[in-house]
Order: sequence, then structure tokens, then C-alpha cells
Amino acid sequence: VQLVESGGGLVQPGGSLRLSCFASGMIWSTFTMNTMGWYRQTPGNQRELVATIPHGGTPNYAESVKGRFTISRNASRKTVYLQMNSLTPEDTAVYYCSRQIDSEIYWGQGIQVTVSS
Repeated sequence: VQLVESGGGLVQPGGSLRLSCFASGMIWSTFTMNTMGWYRQTPGNQRELVATIPHGGTPNYAESVKGRFTISRNASRKTVYLQMNSLTPEDTAVYYCSRQIDSEIYWGQGIQVTVSS
């Protein structure tokens, strides 16, 4: 199974981006068993939670992104999304898709998001 991220890039402050993460090689029923999520990391800092979403459950957001970011998932497409609005330079980071089942977390390769004028 691979988590394949897309949708990153350069955006101006106040702009929007939508990240996608496709769970390649995973069957639908297994996808629904995983809590999917997004984390981010900047140089010299630990990876931090952005948002997670269990199948059929309530999303969980970091305080810093509440009201600006929306996480969603599509089981038939085996994809999790992160809609990011009102972006600020502080959102600049490498964003990682994650899947968690029981206590095991698996990561995508990461995708750069840069917010700059």
C-alpha cells in the first residue's frame, strides 16, 4: 500500500489549495478501517497533526487550522482530501498523508506547500 499525495505547490497568502491522497494498492474495505489524516512538518520541528478523519466519524483538527481547513474522505475513491483556505505563511510546510489502524501509523512521501507573496 502506498499513500500518494498531490495538489501541493506555491500559493499567495489568503489563497487556497486542495491536497489529495490516494491509497494505492488498498482495497475499499481496508480503507474504511483506517483513520486517515494529514500532518505537517517544517525544518527543525517535529511533525504535527493537522487533521484526522475516521471512517464515518467526526474530523479532528489542530487549533491553528480550525475554520480554515477541511478534511474529507471518499471511500469509493480511496482518497482523503485537505481543503486549505485563507492560507498564511505559517502554513508553509511539508504535508504528509497518514493512515492509522490500531496503533500503527503509515505515511506518504510528503508534499511541499509554500505560502508566499
